[in-house]
Amino acid sequence: QVQLAESGGGLVQAGGSLRLSCAVSGGRSSSHIMAWFRQAPGREREFVACITWSGITYYADSIKGRFTISRENTVYLQMTSLKPEDTAVYYCAATPNWSGYYYSPAEYNYWGQGTQVTVSS
Repeated sequence: QVQLAESGGGLVQAGGSLRLSCAVSGGRSSSHIMAWFRQAPGREREFVACITWSGITYYADSIKGRFTISRENTVYLQMTSLKPEDTAVYYCAATPNWSGYYYSPAEYNYWGQGTQVTVSS
């Protein structure tokens, strides 16, 4: 049973940077598609980024060029040029399967508890 634990969230001013970490236990991140999602109050959970077994990355248009996903066994999300609209709870997710629908939360079997990111203007 894969377990995921996020850390690294916090309060940052607009234009600042944060690095989120997702610690993986009970399995290896390299055996899974690893993703980051986020959910703001009153909004649906939305895809941010993912990385495949072979290291191919996909990004949401809203964060492309500002966020970078990477993986050792821990999975990271480096966030730069943060905006107030990036404020959300950020979740790490994993799936051992590839269906192509990497942007859909329904595709992921394992989730962390989330870490809050707040960007002040």
